Amino acid sequence: MSLLPVEDARARILKDVSPLAGERVPLMEAAGRILAEEVRANRDQPPFDASSMDGYAVRAEDVRDTPVTLTIAGEAPAGHALDIAIGPGEAARIFTGGPVPEGADCVIMQENATREGNRVTIHKGAPKGNFIRPRGLDFANGEVLLEPGRKLGARQINLAASMNRPDLVVRKKPLVAILATGDELVLPGETPRDDQIIASNSYGLAAFVRAHGGDVLDLGLAPDDTEAIAAAIDRGRHADVLVTIGGASVGEHDHARDAFAKLGVELDFWKIAMRPGKPLIFARRDSQRILGLPGNPVSALVCALVFLRPLMAALLGARDVRRTITATLETEIPANDMRQDHLRCRLIEDERTGALRAVPYSRQDSAMMRLFVEADGLIIRKPHAPACKAGDPVRVIPLDF
Repeated sequence: MSLLPVEDARARILKDVSPLAGERVPLMEAAGRILAEEVRANRDQPPFDASSMDGYAVRAEDVRDTPVTLTIAGEAPAGHALDIAIGPGEAARIFTGGPVPEGADCVIMQENATREGNRVTIHKGAPKGNFIRPRGLDFANGEVLLEPGRKLGARQINLAASMNRPDLVVRKKPLVAILATGDELVLPGETPRDDQIIASNSYGLAAFVRAHGGDVLDLGLAPDDTEAIAAAIDRGRHADVLVTIGGASVGEHDHARDAFAKLGVELDFWKIAMRPGKPLIFARRDSQRILGLPGNPVSALVCALVFLRPLMAALLGARDVRRTITATLETEIPANDMRQDHLRCRLIEDERTGALRAVPYSRQDSAMMRLFVEADGLIIRKPHAPACKAGDPVRVIPLDF
């Protein structure tokens, strides 16, 4: 059986995936969510001609020749419009953000004026529009400013608030059920036998899911027993995505595939041309997508990065999250075999040019989580890629989770 290429595996996983339904949430709770509908402004911004400086609102023609002394007709602080028009020979005291009164078409900064009582002397004139933000300068009522698929961060939330939008329609969070399998596993805090290890993958994957906009259903640990694994898988039936960890290989004690068969779940594929991450399972159960990840910690998280992240983005209707950067290889790399490789590396920024240099680790064992934490990225090596020498450009997936 030939191994399925990575791009083909990703295409099968994403085929016919539709974004989840939208839900309306208060603006204060919208940070980190993905927009499901376009957002139109409910008003002009600014909603009136506003001063961008503390000073005096005047008629430009009155300050063409300076110095000139004008009569102060009133004040226009922010939030308080002056209800009279400025006529010839008059000025209004104005502050940043204050509405420019009718009749005025210019603002003189206070450093260029001297006030005595209700009179102000302008020492330096200015043209029409000086220090005035015209109505609608930032955006106009009805204008679409935020598009579906955008992740809402601090800037987008601030903009939506200024658009007078108290709530937004965002995509529902994908529910991802996570099940770890294996007799060798015990939970953190428990005392393992000499032949057992701590179950860490569920925690890392749960953090990964939450960081990428999903909610988590923890199905716990299941022993190496087909019946127990099948029962646990069935408890996650209502999740949008089911992730199993371990039991996906070809050994006599790898029971995940048998459990899926018992439930009548037909596998789409279960081996891919990728390192780390060869024993990857993919299946569907109605609208649910099922990913069976390898048990090695690095393999599980690399597969999550390459396959689970774009799947969650598709369910969220998010813009494409795949991103690579270019770096210069610091050391030589031998020719690759038939599997797409993902080499952990450090990224070093050149202090003078800002260019990035990629330094792959000499050891790439998929069980070594410490090096994965220290790494800054994954160098992508296509199948059958020729040897690379120091100074060659390489594509790198940044590790941003």
